[in-house]
Amino acid sequence: MPLDTNILKYQAFLECVQRGSITAAARALSYSQSGVSRMIADLEREWGVVLLDRGRGGARLTSDGECLLSTVKEICEAHRRLRMQVDDLNGLRTGSIRMGVFSSVATHWLPHAISAFRADYPDIDYELLTGDYAEIERWVADGRVDLGFLSHRPTSRGLSFEELASDELLAVLPKGHPLAGRGSVEVAALCDEPFILLEKGGDDEVTSIFSAADLEARVCFTTWDDYAIMSMVESGLGISILPALILRRAPYRIEARRLDPCVRRHIGVVRRAGGPLALAAERFLPYLARGVAYEVDVTDRPGTRQLA
Repeated sequence: MPLDTNILKYQAFLECVQRGSITAAARALSYSQSGVSRMIADLEREWGVVLLDRGRGGARLTSDGECLLSTVKEICEAHRRLRMQVDDLNGLRTGSIRMGVFSSVATHWLPHAISAFRADYPDIDYELLTGDYAEIERWVADGRVDLGFLSHRPTSRGLSFEELASDELLAVLPKGHPLAGRGSVEVAALCDEPFILLEKGGDDEVTSIFSAADLEARVCFTTWDDYAIMSMVESGLGISILPALILRRAPYRIEARRLDPCVRRHIGVVRRAGGPLALAAERFLPYLARGVAYEVDVTDRPGTRQLA
């Protein structure tokens, strides 16, 4: 059941109020900032009132906006209940969502999205299969999972890829390491140290960083367990490169520094193209996009990427 245009505008208004800015609301809704601004302007023109005071400090409710806020909330809640009733009639009372994931996505992106989805669809079950990129792509292609997550576009035909967010790759160093005194670390400087390689099947995004600069790392250990790498770095066994996403709230005494030049990976959701998706998985996708936008917004707030 698609959302009608007015409901989208009402939701944009509520997100602006809740998050305190049009920019943050746009991230949460996976819309452009100009798109959210346009929706708020449309409501103000249609209703003949000013809903929000915009300024450098964000967006604040006006007195007219305050008067209308509770009614808008009631309308959005009524529409949510309507969608759930329609979904019940269409068979979404129960079901399952099967996803192929890697650790940073499972740890930091999915909990918020699943929590929001469960609030609306409490009887849906979830199966998360953890694997490397090659395994995840194969699971999607074979129909073993409904959705998969990759840090690159799939190589197999018949799969579609929708980017959700980008993630910076960072140099990971033991506490007090000489390179930690720099604002950023040149890739060449990492070649002089024992290196612990994060390898995700045949798709090794870290090795490609060195090969692009015509360099070669001194690889002493290879693993696809991000947390094992952090523990080994903490113990002084070497240095590494890891995605910023997995370093959030890392329980290790390590330090992270930006690479010079900056390197990013682009994480997206993969599904089989051209065929129908299970109803529960189809309904989950907007929740996933909003959950990722929320987590990206949280990550961008001051102090959220500090390591011990």
